[in-house]
Amino acid sequence: MGIVDDDVRRVRDETDIVRLVTEHTQLKKQGVQWMGLCPFHGEKSPSFSVNAEKGVYYCFGCQAKGDAIDFVRETEGLDFAGSVEFLAGKVGLTLRYTDHNEGRSRNRRKEHAECIGRAVDFYHERLLEDPLARSARDYLRSRGYDGDVARRFRIGWAPDEWSELSRHLRMKDDEWVTTGLGGINKRGGQYDFFRARIVFPIFDAQGNAIGFGGRKLPDGEGPKYKNTSDAAEFYSKSEVLYGLHWAKSEAGRTDELVVCEGYTDVIGCHLAGIERAVATCGTVLTPQHARTMGRFASHIVLAFDADGAGQAAAERVYAWEEEFGLRFAVAALPAGADPGDLAENDPDGLRTVIEQARPFLEFRVDRELDRSDLDSAEGRALAVTAAMRLVVEHPDALVRDQYVMRIADRCMVSADEVRRRAETSTRDLAVRGRRVAVDGGGPTTPGHLTPEHQALRLLVHRPDEVTNHLASVLFVDPINQKSYEALRTTPDLHAAMEQAGGAASDLLARLAVDDASEDDPCGVVSRLLFLAAERTAVVLEAEARQAGDLATYQPSISFLRNWVMDLREAVTDFAKVDPLLRWLVNYSEGRVDV
Repeated sequence: MGIVDDDVRRVRDETDIVRLVTEHTQLKKQGVQWMGLCPFHGEKSPSFSVNAEKGVYYCFGCQAKGDAIDFVRETEGLDFAGSVEFLAGKVGLTLRYTDHNEGRSRNRRKEHAECIGRAVDFYHERLLEDPLARSARDYLRSRGYDGDVARRFRIGWAPDEWSELSRHLRMKDDEWVTTGLGGINKRGGQYDFFRARIVFPIFDAQGNAIGFGGRKLPDGEGPKYKNTSDAAEFYSKSEVLYGLHWAKSEAGRTDELVVCEGYTDVIGCHLAGIERAVATCGTVLTPQHARTMGRFASHIVLAFDADGAGQAAAERVYAWEEEFGLRFAVAALPAGADPGDLAENDPDGLRTVIEQARPFLEFRVDRELDRSDLDSAEGRALAVTAAMRLVVEHPDALVRDQYVMRIADRCMVSADEVRRRAETSTRDLAVRGRRVAVDGGGPTTPGHLTPEHQALRLLVHRPDEVTNHLASVLFVDPINQKSYEALRTTPDLHAAMEQAGGAASDLLARLAVDDASEDDPCGVVSRLLFLAAERTAVVLEAEARQAGDLATYQPSISFLRNWVMDLREAVTDFAKVDPLLRWLVNYSEGRVDV
């Protein structure tokens, strides 16, 4: 499935790669090449080279390389097909698809974005020109947002009417509902979803309008914030990051994203010169958010209030650091302040707080010690125990030991005593069923679950959702394989534990008391498929070299490598990845001719 190969070639041939790259960095011609500062890493001397004739680029500093499609994938965070469509739009080409349903789906997404874009224009015009929006304009001015700010961020006003947007857009009922702009009342009439609210348009990473966040005025009725519903066809709050399309350029230059809690926090950060700020849209951080952020930066600064940052689920943060190659830090905001407040009252202070963000664990440990009684022996003992409960959650033993020394110094006790407390905390952690692994398989250690263990946990707690999408070939570790086979052959957990025996039985027992309610089944299976495809491709490449017959192996290798690239993107539908599972099963059973 995908875009017709000839159309992909046409897009490559007709794209001016120099013009494309200069949208992100300045280039100067040097002989037959164009040179400039690399858009993928910070540097002072140009090392990024573009060959216009061949349509390729290469960075001598970070070794980034590719063609126009690769460049769009990296800078825009799109998958292969999305990147081709992005470029086709620039050069005015109409694409053909090998799967007509896929083409229709993509066209439908484009049509939805156009409809929501018209709604953005409607709301924005109302804010700027409607006399009835005066109270909204006054409120925004009180926050330091003048007309230029409203225009920059396309802020709007939803009139206090039931169907004004509906009458303006004149959309079909099904489109009206699936875009999330409104609904159908009992009399069959259309009504607007947002009324009497300041609206902040939400865009995807490419700047396409996909939804809104609405804020009531101080004297307004209803909840303070209201977001586009997840019932909208192409909007999901667990994946969307407000401000990403504004932030991605600076994120690429600095390798950092700043995550806030609200729309005005993001706007405040941008006005203060921190143009790499984004926000979740009415939800906590999710694995999908982490995956998306990882496409644009590896350093993530949490600019939440102190309680929100300190209470972020440590296991998730460490798991995301491992899985997506991220490093989380926390900006120590003053008590009771948020980034929007600081941006308005002390922009220099906000910039300093962001620049001095501390590693996630360091912030949590220091916060625990700062509120402890370190003046008495009893208080110091309690502080050591409390701090070490945080430290033992980290999956890296070297990191844990460095915090042992830090806590010993702060609490004026011996490092050996702190280590003894750490052993107690580790045992307590294991009793709570949170001893988990740090690599692709093997024995578990405190910190987070590997993809294999996550899949087994889902198979224990939510078998109906994953049973048909797993196979033995996805599990590498022998204990995990044994656990999977036991669960596969008997639906009864106790019988499965008895059948598995030994370490596999212990693993199932531990997973049985763990919480799988927030696991993403499709995401977990997709990660296993990614790892399996990568492993199999490496094996086939080695066999091809040994046989001296690359041509025979190349179709299977290319098939797997394409899947590896596609699975770097978030997957939300098992139907999209089940073909790969079937291929891997057939290959493992010797039913694939390579």
